[in-house]
Amino acid sequence: MQDQVWWVTGASSGIGAALARGLAARGAKLILSGRNVAALEAVAKDIGPGTLILPFEATDYAALPRMVEEAWNWCGRIDGLINNAGISQRSLAIETDFSVYQKIIDVDLLAPIALTQQLLPRMVGAGGGQIVAISSVAGIAGVPLRSAYSAAKHGLIGYHDAVRAENEHLGLKVLVVAPGSVATNVSRNALNADGSVRGTSDAAIDNGLSPDAAAAQILDAVEAGKREIVVAEGAESQIAALRRGDPDALFDRMSAMVQAGYARQMGATSGS
Repeated sequence: MQDQVWWVTGASSGIGAALARGLAARGAKLILSGRNVAALEAVAKDIGPGTLILPFEATDYAALPRMVEEAWNWCGRIDGLINNAGISQRSLAIETDFSVYQKIIDVDLLAPIALTQQLLPRMVGAGGGQIVAISSVAGIAGVPLRSAYSAAKHGLIGYHDAVRAENEHLGLKVLVVAPGSVATNVSRNALNADGSVRGTSDAAIDNGLSPDAAAAQILDAVEAGKREIVVAEGAESQIAALRRGDPDALFDRMSAMVQAGYARQMGATSGS
């Protein structure tokens, strides 16, 4: 990755910031995007020289052509794109306002598609490169309290799998990543049923992998030429395997979890 140019969205914290640090440690030049300029500047300061801060709202689709132009012109190319920005959810589908679905799918699915569509012709025209999509274990299996999030992350996998199939022979590599619990603010920033921000974290998230450990696995997978990896431990690591190998066993497990009071334990329902 020495002297490669990588663009990381959602780079202000969590996995995105850790990936930026890891890429810089492997010699890459970084374009950092997100909404929080101060946080992006802090990440850039950690990284040192060879960094472009390019803040923008992920769903400002009208601004994307200009952003892609600026990013590309910085070094005359982009070797890697990491589609990482996103928001999660903690609410039962039956209680969730449709606006929550619209917002999460807009940010987690349509925004990375829009950015990739703008950048894809340039990358392929330049001989290829690498795209990394940060999906989720919830993008492989539908997980309770995350119906909107699961829908978006399932779609992210499908889109990137198709892009890989169409462009791999043209030099474009695509890695889809399905993290489980990583110790970030993802749960704290998740949306409730009414679209408000949750404001509290989960024990599973707090006790999850460190962002740096997750980033190291992801970047090792990029260098190894892998197409898909699950970055999870314990029971979470089994979810993807069960979904593909024994789906009924997984469906029974998820249903039993809800019946045992999972939604109440997570503070995600006002009902019984």
